Amino acid sequence: MRLRLLMLAAAVAAIAPAPVRAQEPYAWRDGLVFHTFSIAAIDPRTGEVGVAVTTRRPCVGNGVPWVRKGVGAVATQASTRTEYGNELLDALAKGEAPEAALKRLTAADTGREARQIGVISIDGRTAQHTGTGPKAWAGHRTGTNYVTQGNILVGPEVIAAVAASFEASEGTPYHLGDRLIAAIQAGYELGGDKRHGLRTSAAVVVADARPGMSRRTDGETVNINVCENPDPVGELRRIYETISETLGFRTIEQFAGGDVLQLKVMLNVLGFYRKGATVTAGGAESNVLTPDVVAAVDAFRTSERMGTPDDGGSPAGLVDRETVARLWAALERAGKATAVRRQFMDLTAVRR
Repeated sequence: MRLRLLMLAAAVAAIAPAPVRAQEPYAWRDGLVFHTFSIAAIDPRTGEVGVAVTTRRPCVGNGVPWVRKGVGAVATQASTRTEYGNELLDALAKGEAPEAALKRLTAADTGREARQIGVISIDGRTAQHTGTGPKAWAGHRTGTNYVTQGNILVGPEVIAAVAASFEASEGTPYHLGDRLIAAIQAGYELGGDKRHGLRTSAAVVVADARPGMSRRTDGETVNINVCENPDPVGELRRIYETISETLGFRTIEQFAGGDVLQLKVMLNVLGFYRKGATVTAGGAESNVLTPDVVAAVDAFRTSERMGTPDDGGSPAGLVDRETVARLWAALERAGKATAVRRQFMDLTAVRR
């Protein structure tokens, strides 16, 4: 009997499928190669560190971006060696300068000419490496609080656009994750990856060392990995704005949510809602689209000569993307947009 059981076990083992590693795309079978462009950056005001990246290969977020709260960020791409992520972050955590750490590690790497790496420490020091192996255009550049790098791109204008976008957003009331997505979008719009076909994946990862900003011990606040999508950067933006409930992520009719509070603040500043009072978070109805908010929305839309129920042009209290755009434009004209965006920083913070 025992012999039969042993024979049966052996037979089952022989036909059992081999273990499958979760979420490793078929396209990775020939090696982990991410010809792509990315940005790794810090925000010295908040202590956030982050990476954003997009490519025409699937699941770029599984291999390229590496962050560590209070330490720095790394992008490892082209012929991607994922070990560079933790190796470089370990070195930074021990006080080694990014340039010295990257030079030491690439010197021991026989595949270094096929690699591209960017690293930035929490204090803003940077280092980059672009090997001679990547075809088409490849290069990198650094600036205050960021490094950006790319290979197999349509040209240097891609990372120039990434850099320009990030530099322009320095000191503005936007979270680091928001700024990183905008920077990648700027490069994406200029053509990005030179190869033909679908622009497959994109990712953004941010870690924040401040107490209370993350429920996780690693401090990650943002980790969005669009593994496959015809418009991965657009999907990255859509997910980011949805999970932060940033005003404009949906059409408001009769709902409750964080975006409703933002709407109230904007209407209040413009004088359409509870003029003379201060709108703050908290209270049973702070996030509720109450009748007085609906009336304020309709008054604003009337002032903008948009459709309202009175002229049969729209439902009462309709707040779509056009309405949101008009609200921001009105605040810009009044010179109050920046102050309102600063107020929204806490309301739209992404936490895990």
